[in-house]
Amino acid sequence: MSHGDGDHERFAHYVQKDKIMASALDGTPVVALCGKVWVPGRDPKKYPVCPMCKEIYESMGSGGDDKGGDKGKGK
Repeated sequence: MSHGDGDHERFAHYVQKDKIMASALDGTPVVALCGKVWVPGRDPKKYPVCPMCKEIYESMGSGGDDKGGDKGKGK
């Protein structure tokens, strides 16, 4: 079984914010939307977003956009 080998290490992954905070405090591993399990330690802004995480996140229909409108779908 593989836990984050290969290309997963080259991406920034989507994880629930509260899980990231807990990991920062006590070092517990987090689980990304794509299933990758790891203890965050690198600056995610230095890596491209994991395509699998991005696809899953977008398919969830997150209402986190600015006023909740649907005008930005083509971007």
